[in-house]
Amino acid sequence: MIQSKYKRVLFKLSGEALSAPGKTLDYDKVDQVAEVLAQIAASGVQMGLVVGGGNIFRGRSSGDMNRTDADHMGMLATVINALALKDALTRMGAKAAVLSAIEMYQVCEPFAQRDAIARLERGEIVIFAAGTGRPYFSTDTASALRALEIGADVMLCGKKCDGVYDKDPAKYPDAVRYDTLTYKKVLDGHLDALDQAAIVMCRDYREGGLPIFVFALNEPHNLIDAIEGRVTGTVISQ
Repeated sequence: MIQSKYKRVLFKLSGEALSAPGKTLDYDKVDQVAEVLAQIAASGVQMGLVVGGGNIFRGRSSGDMNRTDADHMGMLATVINALALKDALTRMGAKAAVLSAIEMYQVCEPFAQRDAIARLERGEIVIFAAGTGRPYFSTDTASALRALEIGADVMLCGKKCDGVYDKDPAKYPDAVRYDTLTYKKVLDGHLDALDQAAIVMCRDYREGGLPIFVFALNEPHNLIDAIEGRVTGTVISQ
């Protein structure tokens, strides 16, 4: 039985969580992630999801391409990932919907705050796609925005790394992981946690701040450990 610390959460998953070497989308991995998410939803946790698109296309790595066009391509990549995840969740018996910041009625429904909250309260897993619908904003910022709009208790960020470090642990063996950080220390130290716009939103747009937990999503079960408070990671708060 899952014992969640939270009633309503926003999971930010990297696109790479759904991919594997040589595979843009690893359908076995998609199913594994969906199976765990379905278990969490069945336990009564209200859950929103934002999935990145870096496994398909990353706008900021597009070279000389026009930034607006590149970011729109990145947004469409998140829609592909969201649809794949929704399909897997539905096959496992969970109720799920994709709400997009860009209107594409033949593909998914447009995002509206009241609709999203109503779906969460009915027990649906709501997958937020297409970022904020605007260029120059990352899926980190979209995650903070949606978490605030749905009144999430926490933003849970599953990444490649098991938390926030004082420097890149892939380059520096002596890098030190933080267990806790303040928003101010992340911003002042330019720490590689989330985009600074996302940190500022979580700090400023809710009284007391919206807490962020950064953890590694190398195993789908870490999603359960994260909501139960049993996985290693970094808490960012006031």
